[in-house]
Amino acid sequence: MAANLYQTLADEMADAIHSGRLPVGTRLPSLRGLAAQRQLSLNTVIAAYRQLEDAGLVVPQPKAGFVVSARLAEPTRSLRQAPSLATTQAQQLMMARVLAAQQQPGIVDLAFAGPRGRRFYPGDKLARSTAQVLRRAGMVETYARPNAATRLLEQIVRRGPRLGLHTSVERLVLTHGAMEALQLALRAVTRPGDAVGIEAPSYFNLYPLLSNLGLKAIELPTDPRLGLDVDAVAAQLEQGALAAIVAMPSVHNPLGFTMPVAEKQRLAALVNHHRIPLIEDAVYAELQFQEPLSPLLKAFDDDGWVMVVSSFSKTLAPDYRIGWLDAGRFAADIQLLKFQSTGAEPRLLGEAVGAFLEAGSYEQHLRRLRRLYSDQVRRVRSLIAQHFPAGTLATQPTGGFLLWVELPPGIDTGELFEQALAHAVVFMPGQVYSRGARYRHCLRLSCCQELDERYVAAISTLGRLACALRGG
Repeated sequence: MAANLYQTLADEMADAIHSGRLPVGTRLPSLRGLAAQRQLSLNTVIAAYRQLEDAGLVVPQPKAGFVVSARLAEPTRSLRQAPSLATTQAQQLMMARVLAAQQQPGIVDLAFAGPRGRRFYPGDKLARSTAQVLRRAGMVETYARPNAATRLLEQIVRRGPRLGLHTSVERLVLTHGAMEALQLALRAVTRPGDAVGIEAPSYFNLYPLLSNLGLKAIELPTDPRLGLDVDAVAAQLEQGALAAIVAMPSVHNPLGFTMPVAEKQRLAALVNHHRIPLIEDAVYAELQFQEPLSPLLKAFDDDGWVMVVSSFSKTLAPDYRIGWLDAGRFAADIQLLKFQSTGAEPRLLGEAVGAFLEAGSYEQHLRRLRRLYSDQVRRVRSLIAQHFPAGTLATQPTGGFLLWVELPPGIDTGELFEQALAHAVVFMPGQVYSRGARYRHCLRLSCCQELDERYVAAISTLGRLACALRGG
């Protein structure tokens, strides 16, 4: 098959789609029919259609071949609204509603950012690793020492350079998930009453965490494609307004962006210059779609002012709750805080994950996950374009499995949430990702479960309800 033949065909059809000569919903000729019509090999036509599918221009339909897919625009404006002075009470009430809804029988949960199903985790291999470690004498008869899972620590160090992280066992702290790592880092570098800069929108659990520590959240302008506005950060630091920053520069939750490398370099230089701690949440960083992976912000940290928080919950073993923290210059303080709060993590689970990583199949597993999530995000974007009101926008994530959806003006996702719940569908309303009402027209969807008939029907239901709320 000549590459130029399938590429020429794909380019021709893409141009017809973009120009409107092949409108949304048009059924394309069958593979064999087009091959005969153009006097091309079947493999050439298959390759051209695959390229169009990878570009999100066409989608396969059961018993209908390929059709031209609906397309979504991305949010493009920088989120520069002035910070809200509202309390977190409304956020907490809505989160309580979401958590209660997720427990209802028969619910289709589009909110939970946790993969479900054997396709997403190598459960059998991890079970074998755990059983092998469990058979060791003395593994469960004594209390684990802090950082006792040396095999896991060594594997984190070994894998670090893939993300530009050059760390050491001495700088690492094993934690009970990423949330404990984040809490320990904040406790080490702030005091009650301090202000902490965060992205807007931000991961919803940040707000109650900061509040419980007696800290004030300062929302910083964040572009849905480029990330944290470094100029805005610089202005805050010049005023001495921040004691620390929490950011997710690689595969952000909920927006999905990865900051350009040049902006990561600027931000790292800025916090080093002002000697302000920055806590980098890297939970989704290994799920970037592009390869090689964009390096962490930590890769550009000269003096240890950047700490890295991560875990294996999104990629390998969610219920093991294994997080870790590269504590940088704060390692001694954080290790003491860890010992004083929860002592140590179970050696059994840490060594089991370490054994799995040692066996060498983790990277293969990650490559498969990246392809799977890239495909699922593309498919869900297509479903949103098909079912949601005209004017709906959705992010184009650089990794992970989360979509941020911006509905047309006048649609309140708090009201949409209640209506969807009556149809046994739950999602994350935008208001839990910021104080006040600035994101009440937004929502977050998870694409990390089987995209079966129930999932597709739930998206269709959401779209229908949103159209009704808009009055069209």
